Amino acid sequence: QVQLMESGGGLVHPGGSLRLSCVASGSISNLNPVGWYRQAPGKERDLVAYSYLTGQTPYANFVKGRFTISRDKAKDAVTLQMNSLKPEDTAVYYCYAKERGIHINWGPGTQVTVSA
Repeated sequence: QVQLMESGGGLVHPGGSLRLSCVASGSISNLNPVGWYRQAPGKERDLVAYSYLTGQTPYANFVKGRFTISRDKAKDAVTLQMNSLKPEDTAVYYCYAKERGIHINWGPGTQVTVSA
């Protein structure tokens, strides 16, 4: 089965930026949709954004205008550009994808910590 791997997390000050990347063991280009979820300590895993092959990119309200999801064809990856980060964005971020309608197992995630 296809495996997902996230990278790019880290510690950043409020107002800062990070760029997350997700690659697959195979090609990610035909997976549909691909997206990002996040899970803060003690909370449920929440949808952040999706990218559909149709071009639609729905976002959670709490990241609209700050985060941008995109498919990087050159790197065969899906990225999440996160700007204007807030302490409440602190969470483990997980890549999400479906292959032929079946959810692919979660990757290990990447920790994002926003703190002064």
